[in-house]
Amino acid sequence: MVCFRLFPVPGSGLVLVCLVLGAVQSYALELNLTDSGKATCLYAKWQMNFTVRYETTNKTYKTVTISDRGTVTYNGSICGDDQNGPKIAVQFGPGFSWIANFSKAASTYSIDSISFSYNTGDNTTFPDAEDKGIITVDELLAIKIPLNDLFRCNSLSTLEKNDVVQNYWDVLVQAFVQNGTVSTNEFLCDEDKTSTVAPTIHTTVPSPTTTPTPKEKPEAGTYSVNNGNETCLLATMGLQLNITQDKVASVININPNTTHSTGSCRSHTALLRLNSSTIKYLDFVFAVKNENRFYLKEVNVSMYLVNGSVFSIANNNLSYWDAPLGSSYMCNKEQTVSVSGAFQINTFDLRVQPFNVTQGKYSTAQDCSADDDNFLVPIAVGAALAGVLILVLLAYFIGLKRHHAGYEQF
Repeated sequence: MVCFRLFPVPGSGLVLVCLVLGAVQSYALELNLTDSGKATCLYAKWQMNFTVRYETTNKTYKTVTISDRGTVTYNGSICGDDQNGPKIAVQFGPGFSWIANFSKAASTYSIDSISFSYNTGDNTTFPDAEDKGIITVDELLAIKIPLNDLFRCNSLSTLEKNDVVQNYWDVLVQAFVQNGTVSTNEFLCDEDKTSTVAPTIHTTVPSPTTTPTPKEKPEAGTYSVNNGNETCLLATMGLQLNITQDKVASVININPNTTHSTGSCRSHTALLRLNSSTIKYLDFVFAVKNENRFYLKEVNVSMYLVNGSVFSIANNNLSYWDAPLGSSYMCNKEQTVSVSGAFQINTFDLRVQPFNVTQGKYSTAQDCSADDDNFLVPIAVGAALAGVLILVLLAYFIGLKRHHAGYEQF
């Protein structure tokens, strides 16, 4: 759903124009903040989501992803003046708010800080929360950008503090816009300088080359995520995407040779993000449950289809690939992860370990039920053969006993 909203900002005479793109999991905003002369003073376009871990009344922990924004307001957003720097302020849902603050030096401007507030008193979002009230998490950034440059960061940037994980990607922002015109000069974040993330398309969606619908088994790729110099997540899998849009079904095999991986590793959540020239992002989000097991909790995808349209689906209430912490999950047979009625992922030769990776190697694997079923066949055959052998031996000893009994009668 696309909606246009025009909001007066109280006390400043400014006008905020936003394009809000509704999504189940990500929160996409495009913002054009203008001054009293209707000249653009701040431009921003970004995607973000939030994951919060909280304690319940029975002393266990739950993890929720903030997805339902409800009514959105932008009270407090300003272009800035001699006393105050520019600020983006967003309010949504029951007690959620997000603020970004900017400042300017002689030749640069900075993204100084980000704050996110949430309300654990909302029983719908935080059922059975032990502590209730509004909690604010502040993050100091100090990202310096040349004045009159547009900051771009397509790569995933993750902030974690006080049980809150904030994810940002596809970020475009310019504070202190000169002469009302957003700059065409882009300043890249460090992650985009060292990765091969597909560039953000500002105008029209490209139409990739049409390929025949593959039916063969996809090639398995190996993907990893690093935390500093250490590997913290490993995944090996062949991926086949099943997409239905406008009653048209298509099957897409992911080519690991042209697919790139990024992500993040936290104490209770881990993210593997895949992207390519046609896949904006394919996210696999893992979580810890009961402090001793992990599982696939969430899948988000946004990609270009052959007709040029963008297909986006998300589900943060999954339960696949369950295994003990300290081990890996393995399934050599074909498995299906059903994200929605319109999107399923077939996996082949799967092995994944999102937590407790040591020395960059997989730990002992727990096999999936499909593989376990394969072991039942030889076990059943062996048991049957053992039963036949026992019957033969019993028959032999019974016959032998009767034979000796016949001799004794003479």
